[in-house]
Amino acid sequence: MDCSKFVFENAISRKAYNKALKTKAKFIKKFGDDTDVVYHLAPKEAPVIGKALGVTNTVISRKSGCKFDEKSIIIGNIRMGFGHYRISMAIASAANSMGYKPYWFDLHSFGGTTCGKIIEQQNELYSLGSRLSQKFSLFNKLVWEPLNSEGFRKLTYNAADQKTSELMTAVFRDLPKDIPFVATHVWPSQAAVHAGLTNVVNAIPDNWPMALHLSEGAVHTVQTPSAYLGYRALRGMDKKRCLKPMPKEAIVYTGHYIDHELVSNIEMDCAKRVNRIRDDKPVRWLMSVGGAGAQKEIFVAVIRKLLPSIKMGKAVLFINVGDHAKVWSRLVREVPQMKPFVHEHFEDFPNTEKFCKNAYDGNIRGIHAFCQSDIFAAVYSTNLLMRCSDVLITKPSELSFYPIPKLMIKRVGGHEAWGAIRSAEIGDGTYECTTAAETGAMIDMIQNGRDIIEKMCSNILIAKKAGIYDGAYRAVELAVGKKQ
Repeated sequence: MDCSKFVFENAISRKAYNKALKTKAKFIKKFGDDTDVVYHLAPKEAPVIGKALGVTNTVISRKSGCKFDEKSIIIGNIRMGFGHYRISMAIASAANSMGYKPYWFDLHSFGGTTCGKIIEQQNELYSLGSRLSQKFSLFNKLVWEPLNSEGFRKLTYNAADQKTSELMTAVFRDLPKDIPFVATHVWPSQAAVHAGLTNVVNAIPDNWPMALHLSEGAVHTVQTPSAYLGYRALRGMDKKRCLKPMPKEAIVYTGHYIDHELVSNIEMDCAKRVNRIRDDKPVRWLMSVGGAGAQKEIFVAVIRKLLPSIKMGKAVLFINVGDHAKVWSRLVREVPQMKPFVHEHFEDFPNTEKFCKNAYDGNIRGIHAFCQSDIFAAVYSTNLLMRCSDVLITKPSELSFYPIPKLMIKRVGGHEAWGAIRSAEIGDGTYECTTAAETGAMIDMIQNGRDIIEKMCSNILIAKKAGIYDGAYRAVELAVGKKQ
């Protein structure tokens, strides 16, 4: 079936279908069509997570070198910001803990291929849009918010993406058709289905149902009950008609996609946080800066707000700028007053590992900044820092689902709003603080009223018992279970 003509038995208009064909033709004209080219895959050590999560990276090679067996599982992803990489690491971590061998399969990294070129362009456009949305309120109101909440929600958008993903199938030729495949972005999921793979799980990242994330032929997993109902009903994906729902076998509620290292240590990590609060130790704040480099003004406001408490030894601030050294330089220029308290941990991941290990049981002061040019180290540093932190400051994207007390700052795109709603309802995070002033007031309340951290830790333990953080394990079970 042509997935651009029908989406779960819902017919797409001729106009929308022709537009999808034109979109595909534009990409072919610009980047070529390599669907008949034979690409081979070879294994390569995955930096940082290779040892930690047992992950093997896959790269394009002249000869096939990957030896897949019954314990192999493919983690299909792209780099678009940090979110999809982070979710992929969670899936890989769960798979590794369950005795499977995860292979990292990043379409964005396959430079020179049509799919790599398409995703590179789309990533640049998305990053630009994210930055502009935070710089120009009118652009955010008239373009970015509507696009991310309603534009990507349309069923016709999925039709266009399905045609585009047909151009991404060439790199799948070395994969056995029945190998378990978990995708943490819709494009590798759609491409896997087009390439004939039969055990595909499409791990949907957001809590706001959008047709953008549909991949008919795969099993869709969602992290929340509300997302399950929204996707099952294809809610709001066509404003002019009621749509036929997704069949029940096409979608599963799994819970949040969280790394095994974090899930298995929830009780211990929460106990550490509570003990620090009761012993009147400095509150440890972790600020994760997104890959798009947006929200600089809010980050500056947070640093300025915390600086007096940091000077008095009442607070500690961890800042992970990922692989964006320029972002750190801009923050230092904006807040030069923090320089005397700053300790930089740059381009030395073993040092970051050692720091986190020592901080877990030891005493920490000041501001600690982390930056790694390697994308794996950049993303995984936040995972390590979460375990020795008390509060995570983050926009309500993929990190809003993680088992750590969270302060939610302003979203980047309307689709992220429901991440904060989910966290606030579970009680492991705040509601979305939409202004710098509101964010500062929440910092004051948490910093001075430390019972809030203790209450959030209590709610995290309740959620752990309910299996809310077990989504990564369940996604793996679905992928390998179909094969079994």
